[in-house]
Amino acid sequence: MQLTYTLQTINEAAKQFWQAAGTAKVFALHGNMGAGKTTLVHALCVVKGVKDVVGSPTFSLINEYRGAAGNIIYHLDLYRLETEEEAIRAGVEDCLFSGEICLVEWPEKAGHLFPDDTVHVKIDWVDDKTRKLVFNE
Repeated sequence: MQLTYTLQTINEAAKQFWQAAGTAKVFALHGNMGAGKTTLVHALCVVKGVKDVVGSPTFSLINEYRGAAGNIIYHLDLYRLETEEEAIRAGVEDCLFSGEICLVEWPEKAGHLFPDDTVHVKIDWVDDKTRKLVFNE
């Protein structure tokens, strides 16, 4: 699937994302610094009915939100990790194999820990206001 969106259309893109995602639970978000990974996570959470403040878990590594149906959504930011061992100690594997939705920024920091059915999402700049999202279905 491929989507192109702006800040004005990101919530519609998030709805299309969830429709295309089907029953997938783990999403590895790839993109350069400033590509909009956290902004996309915010929109994905809004569409799922999260009322909590959605922000980057850069320092905590893992944020946990509740969706409208009471489901858990994990938001992980692995940017600060040096090794996969650090990821294991931080509880990343527990989240990835919890059966709950996991939205993971900087997944390459712990690439060997992800389940085989992880959906890899690539976010690229088109221009200052537009992003392109591509993921394997």
